[in-house]
Amino acid sequence: MLDVIGVENAAAMFAHVPGALRERAELALAEGVSEQTVRRELADLANANRADDRTTFLGAGAYPHFVPAAVDQLAGRAEFATAYTPYQPEVSQGTLQATFEFQSSIAALLGMDVANAGVYDGATAAAEAVLMALRLRRDRRLVLLSRALHPQYRQVIATYLEGVEDVELREVPFNDDGTTVLPATELLERAACFLVGYPNALGIVEDLAPIAAAVHACDGLLVSVTAESLALAVIKSPGAADVDIAVGEGQSLGLPLAYGGPGLGLFASRDKFVRSLPGRLVGETVAANGERGFVLTLATREQHIRRERATSNICTNHALCALQATVYLSLLGRHGLRTVAEDNLRMAHAAAARLADVGRLRFGGPYFNEFVLELPDARRRWERALERGVLAGLPLGDWYPELEQSLLLCATEVHDEQALGVLVDALGASS
Repeated sequence: MLDVIGVENAAAMFAHVPGALRERAELALAEGVSEQTVRRELADLANANRADDRTTFLGAGAYPHFVPAAVDQLAGRAEFATAYTPYQPEVSQGTLQATFEFQSSIAALLGMDVANAGVYDGATAAAEAVLMALRLRRDRRLVLLSRALHPQYRQVIATYLEGVEDVELREVPFNDDGTTVLPATELLERAACFLVGYPNALGIVEDLAPIAAAVHACDGLLVSVTAESLALAVIKSPGAADVDIAVGEGQSLGLPLAYGGPGLGLFASRDKFVRSLPGRLVGETVAANGERGFVLTLATREQHIRRERATSNICTNHALCALQATVYLSLLGRHGLRTVAEDNLRMAHAAAARLADVGRLRFGGPYFNEFVLELPDARRRWERALERGVLAGLPLGDWYPELEQSLLLCATEVHDEQALGVLVDALGASS
């Protein structure tokens, strides 16, 4: 494996991790100690972590939200936690119905005709959307990506396309207000699809309708990619903006932050594209006795009959995560979800207002619960805030070199005015 990926040894695979962190990575445990001793040592290390959502203002693709206790309680029931994949509908009606309800909820949230049962996460959902678009527009081999699309999503898409013949990947820059530049007509006429973040990685809510009109005039497909799915409770749905394929990350819908995963890929499209939809799809039917029933339908994944002609090579999905999202959406309902989203909107704008004396908003476009703050010596201020126990967003210079003096900050319903005061003090401190 080392030869194939081109590294000399296993240690070289971690060379990108800062040396100071690698030096601390070894566990200083004596040989031959008991399990009880190991557990005690690891517990002491874990208890040294700071885990206060109120002093964490980091979003950038994974967001701190309040998860009602009922979500874990219901999703953790043995009937769901121990259920096998529902290939046999006669013994899997509960699982199939839960998945059907998930699809229905996501289709409504995205404003689309049909949604699948989910894929791994938002990044793989975006990559699968590209493959779907290439199937639907077989005569086109150009894929356009907004540079304001989440950088890690763009990396996953590039990895997916390494094995696809003759596909050109091109990034489209963003404007001074943080919105994506509309590509030239000659590019759109060659493109199978155009992927735009909604909101994008700079926190800006794009106006998708004019982009969709331009893409469709050239017979291309517009794909919206939503890393912060809670935003869809207050902004225009992708379907209402005439998007063809809408994908995203469902972590904000009842899934806690857990060191980067697991996530939940959301995937929906227009009904006319359903036969090219990747992943698992649950449909409603009528049993022989006339009762309502549920089955897997349009099963064209590789482990069935399609093999190399499959719509996807993802062989499973995050079913328990999808269940948690279903429970969360059902508990809050349409109005409750909007209330939480409005709390996010209000808190983020309050944070931006209180930080006006520390820095300035880098982009003038509309935003939901994330914004870019430009301030002098941004990285050092971020480091000083971290020393005071405040995670003041993400230094954007690592993703966008031209934004070295900017931080991407996120405020949600878990924050309050007191927390905002702590953030302002941490970033405004002179030493």
